[in-house]
Amino acid sequence: MSEQFKFRGTGRRKCAIAQVNLVKGTGQFMINGKSGLEYMQEDPSAILSIQAPLELLALQKNYDTIVKVQGGGLIGQAEAIKLGIARALCSIEKNYRTSLKIKGFLTRDARSKERKKYGLKKARKAPQFSKR
Repeated sequence: MSEQFKFRGTGRRKCAIAQVNLVKGTGQFMINGKSGLEYMQEDPSAILSIQAPLELLALQKNYDTIVKVQGGGLIGQAEAIKLGIARALCSIEKNYRTSLKIKGFLTRDARSKERKKYGLKKARKAPQFSKR
């Protein structure tokens, strides 16, 4: 895979980290060595979410997408991949940035899991209270 036109982008969401490579090609989609449909367990909402930045710019048939993702769940990974694709597209052409920014594809969702506090079972769940 030593292609001369390789564009990279990194996306994060919750605990998921995605490293996205865009290569000139025919529109193939690979995630961790599997096809995108197989890896996302044929979940249509996750697949549409991932491909949204490419469809906005009508580039889904021009680039092969190779993704290495780890951590988190499938939806968190899908959001991380979407951000990584949008960042990689910005490195291809500076004019793409404005349309991606307007749609919100370049905004990182910084929400993450709240830490557990001492004396509690979870972040906010308290042990059962007994009056007597």
